[in-house]
This record gives sequence, structure tokens and C-alpha cells, in this order.
Amino acid sequence: MKNNFLFIVFDSCRFDSFQRARTPNISKLGEVERRYAYASWTVPSHAVYLMGVSPHTNPRGVFASEVYKKDFANWSQRLNIPDISFRGFVPQLSLPYYLKQHGYKTNALVSLPVLNQTTILNEHFDRYELMQSHNDFSAMIDTLKFYPDQPSFYLLNIGETHYPYTVPGEKADDLPVIHGVHGVFKHMDEGPQDSLRTKSGAQVSAEEFFHMDRMRALHDKQTCNVEYLDGLFEKLYEVVPANTHILVTADHGELFGEEGFFGHGPIVHEKVFEVFFVEGLRP
Repeated sequence: MKNNFLFIVFDSCRFDSFQRARTPNISKLGEVERRYAYASWTVPSHAVYLMGVSPHTNPRGVFASEVYKKDFANWSQRLNIPDISFRGFVPQLSLPYYLKQHGYKTNALVSLPVLNQTTILNEHFDRYELMQSHNDFSAMIDTLKFYPDQPSFYLLNIGETHYPYTVPGEKADDLPVIHGVHGVFKHMDEGPQDSLRTKSGAQVSAEEFFHMDRMRALHDKQTCNVEYLDGLFEKLYEVVPANTHILVTADHGELFGEEGFFGHGPIVHEKVFEVFFVEGLRP
């Protein structure tokens, strides 16, 4: 029997945010590893994952082609399909396409508007939905469907670990609205500003916002939200069938003031590429 497969991505979740958190439920899947994403922001990172590639271990002394070869071979164990190799993914290099060829129902549930269903990522999916809320993993779990006669694949993009690091019921009215982060694209063409505005319209100076006390508080909140998400894995395990392989990682990290950086994207820094990685069959 082929395994169902869940590819769960904690958006923007830094490795050390996850490492500092108590994650008894996620840790049941297997050993948590430190790995590296191929990109430093959401869209290209998810595009790489949808090629069938996982975050890498940054090995030395080997040809890169050997790393890819081993990575694609791992799909045999994940899916319980023998003899999977890189050759099987070409020429499309598309995980959802490959899975559809093997009889899977392919689904994507995304939290961040930048991954919405009109983007190029929505290809070879039977179902692709932008969730109503950017931070409600619990509601996402409620929509999961599995079938006794057909295996399912789900890509789940989780927003609770993304700025402004809120869970359902919380507000972040004192934090600046960062256009493009909140799904607001209409102001993206405006020039750079010396101050930012909160949802209430109050101005926050860049100096005030980037103060290290604020950065540490945001980092701590991301860790807190990892623990919140870990609690929801109890609910997830009750919903998914026993023959379900679950991979949990992040698309990239986040900078909380290190060397003058905040956020992710056009940043070259180890902490923005460093991610956690854990996988295994549903416990």
C-alpha cells in the first residue's frame, strides 16, 4: 500500500527557534536535524520543494549530483514505492506531477498570500487553496481528507511562524504593517520610508522597531508559536491515517537583528538559510 504524504512547511521558522521550543509531538516523527534551504524566501523555496528536493545537509567532499541522487531515492521509503530515482522525476521535475502519475490525489493548502492559487506553483494539483486566515493550522487540519482507495499528497504552508507571529485570537496592532508580508501588495511600489505604520495608523520609527529588545521579543514569540503548533500535531495525528509519512521543515529562516538584518529575502546570512528538518511515519 502506498503511503499518504504530508509536506508541512513552517513559514520563516528559524532553526534555533524550533530547537529552543518544546516539541514532544513533532519529535515523535524522528530525529530533528539542522539543514539548509535552497532559497531565502517563500516562493522560490516552495518551488524547489515541489521539485521533490528536500533541505540539504551541506555536505563537503562530495559532488552535488550525489546529494540530489540520494535525496530523490528517499522518496521510495517515504511513499512505500520501490525504486524511485531522479530519472523518474524528469523531465517535469515536479513532485505533484510524479505523484499524480502514481495515482495520488494532490492537494496544497497555503497560508501566505504570496503562494496564492494564481501563482505558477499551482500546477499538477487537484486542489490548491489559499486559506482564509494566514495563521490557522487548526482550521487547515479540519479540511484534510483521505480516501481508502487512493493515496493523498498534501503540501501545507503554515503561517503562525511568519511575521507578525500571531496565533488565532491574537492581534499585533502595535507591529508595523509590512507590505507584502500581510498580503497587501498595493503599496509595494511606494518608495522607502523612514518610519512604518501600525494597523491603527500610528507611526513607528525604524530605529524603534529594530531595537534589539524588540527583536528578541519577536524571536521568542516565534519559538512560542512553534510550541503552539506542536500541540496541534496531536489533533493532526488523530486525523491522518496510519500509513501517512509526514515531513516537517521550514522554507527559510528569519533574521532578528543579527548584523543589522531583520526578516528574510534579499539577505545572505546563515540564519536565513538554516532550517529544522524531521520526518517519519505518523506515530
